[in-house]
Amino acid sequence: MKKNIIILALALLTLSSCKTLYTKYERPDVNTKGLVRDPLSLTDTLAVRDTASFGNLPWRQVFTDPQLQSLIETGLRQNADLLNAALSVKMVEEQLRVAKLAFLPGITFTPQGTISSWDYGKATKSYSLPVTASWNADLFGNLLNQKRSAQMALLATKDYQVVVKTNIVCNVANLYYTLLMLDRQLEILGDMGNLTKDTWEKMQIMKESRIGYRSTAVQSAEANYLSVEAQKADLKRQIREVENSLSLLIGQPAQTIARGKLENQSLPQSFSAGVPLQLLNNRADVHAAEMQLAQCFYDINTARSRFYPSITISGTGAFTNNNGLVNPGKMLWSAVGSLVQPIFQHGQITAGLRVAEMQYQQAFNSWQNAVLKAGSEVSNALVLYNSSAEKSEIEGQQIEVLKRNVEDTKSLMASSGSTYLEVIQAQSSLLSTQLSKVADDFYKMQAVVNLYQALGGGAK
Repeated sequence: MKKNIIILALALLTLSSCKTLYTKYERPDVNTKGLVRDPLSLTDTLAVRDTASFGNLPWRQVFTDPQLQSLIETGLRQNADLLNAALSVKMVEEQLRVAKLAFLPGITFTPQGTISSWDYGKATKSYSLPVTASWNADLFGNLLNQKRSAQMALLATKDYQVVVKTNIVCNVANLYYTLLMLDRQLEILGDMGNLTKDTWEKMQIMKESRIGYRSTAVQSAEANYLSVEAQKADLKRQIREVENSLSLLIGQPAQTIARGKLENQSLPQSFSAGVPLQLLNNRADVHAAEMQLAQCFYDINTARSRFYPSITISGTGAFTNNNGLVNPGKMLWSAVGSLVQPIFQHGQITAGLRVAEMQYQQAFNSWQNAVLKAGSEVSNALVLYNSSAEKSEIEGQQIEVLKRNVEDTKSLMASSGSTYLEVIQAQSSLLSTQLSKVADDFYKMQAVVNLYQALGGGAK
């Protein structure tokens, strides 16, 4: 009686310790406090409110330019990284299929035949047509946790595919808007080139018609005109390079990109950052980091299961003549059960568990960092939008003032009330401010794209 009680107690202890091997992953706590900073404050964070609708918009509702939409669609069909991401998903799906099939018995068919003769005597023919089935009884969750780990790996790989798709959508948009910015700047330089050339020609006439009007004025005006022409040449180079980059991104040879005008673009101008925890669901890279954490969780369970015995049941059915003794042959059946309990494996099982636990901690740290990175990217996009919009508005006012200043200094120069240096300085200031405003308008558009990407948009 006492012996039975001891056996029962040991059995209950084993079952209770095995229970943890079957537990499912549950999301641990992650720090999201103050995740997104208020773009209008240096210290405050955004209040928690459901404002992530912008990140949930399909990309066609955000980027409405038909030519941009066509480029994005081409990129989603032809980009090499996205094509490889789709293949990665298929490869992991195959690995998951193998993990699921591991619960079924393995079946082999190994036919054998032998002809033997002793001292040139009558030949003896023997044959065997065996079919063997072997099944691993997964009593301690080894196969189960491997299957769950493979499922998490598949989810993480699908998340990576979404990340690649989002990056393509947003990177194509950014390069497209960069081209529009450069086109507009080139137009401004063209207009300023005409203006500075006109100033140079007028100074030549004034030098020839006025006594004492120095040649240095004409030289300075000519140098100012040539400076504008040099900037135009540099912009043309940048346009060609951006076209090449965009062509590569959408998977086609380098070529001219058909596009619209910067001033005709329409992007959302009112949006917000979203609830910090919602970033855990919208951001595919954040979700992928969590799926890798879940995969490590099940890898720990797998490592623990290796401390327990493995039970294998094998059965064989063979049609055989038993080395020629039975003719014709008959069916022979056999079944074998085996149990293997690890006792001393040179510390490999213990080390495997410790490594799995440390990999879990690494995955948790990566997940936490992915959450913080997502919040930082949202904050950066919001502050870039607000600062660029504010700066662009101020520069618009400045441009109007500088245009009047250019006209006034030209009029004064004609009446000898102003020097050529003031005219050149006024034209240079106007050009610089016009180019800066176009750049800030682009930064504002880029901030919209970055915010959309930071909120996990672009995958619909």
